[in-house]
Amino acid sequence: QVQLVESGGGLVQAGGSLRLSCTASGRTFSRYAMGWFRQAPGTEREFVATIDWSGDTDYRDSVKGRFTISRDNAKNTVYLQMNNLKPEDTAVYSCAAARILTRNSAFYGDWGQGTQVTVSS
Repeated sequence: QVQLVESGGGLVQAGGSLRLSCTASGRTFSRYAMGWFRQAPGTEREFVATIDWSGDTDYRDSVKGRFTISRDNAKNTVYLQMNNLKPEDTAVYSCAAARILTRNSAFYGDWGQGTQVTVSS
């Protein structure tokens, strides 16, 4: 089991940037694929990005070229650099851990509490 704590959310104007961090407890962080998901009010949770232990990544189409996921296994931390933010990126962002690189949230068994990102127009 992995315990996850997100930080870095906030209020930003459209076109601005934020960097989210997710720090994990446990000694086996490097073995997990880490994902970022988001959920806006009244909508389903949706996949944003994921990175596996080797650095392979996957992104939803709407964030490609704007968001970058990375990880520092020495710090047990995964990051989500978000540039050129848009109002439609407004949501609670959560990180999660899985055994494989996947977009499917059902494969993620450990979740953080989430951090709010609000993008004003």
